Amino acid sequence: MAAMTRNARRALIAPLLLVMLALTACGGNIRDFIGDTYALQNTSGDARTYTSKDPIGTTVSKIVSEEAPAARKADGGSEYLRYDDDIVTVSGAPGGGSLIRVEDIDGRYRSGGFAYLGPGFNPGSPAGGAGGSGGSGDAK
Repeated sequence: MAAMTRNARRALIAPLLLVMLALTACGGNIRDFIGDTYALQNTSGDARTYTSKDPIGTTVSKIVSEEAPAARKADGGSEYLRYDDDIVTVSGAPGGGSLIRVEDIDGRYRSGGFAYLGPGFNPGSPAGGAGGSGGSGDAK
């Protein structure tokens, strides 16, 4: 009888464990991570701007360690991270620290607003794009 109870428990717990594993294996949404980690400064349409007390490089390192972007590029003192659904721009904040702007990929990205950053930021470019590797303007 005790064996049936143990097996019945396993039968109930196994599906729950599978669901939890599936949810964690999919990774988190980068928007959720940034929203949970940094202070919201403002919202404009589908874009949100957050503040970090850390410099650009440290902020980018934290974001990238949470979820690797499909493409990454540095340009003009800002770093750009392209994810499946979002473009994350990290730039210097007045007075120190950094600003993190998260915008839906359907906005300026689809209209070519980030094409100047090259492969991986052109509309329709493959997710692997340049993977952020290559030329002298790439972030490290």
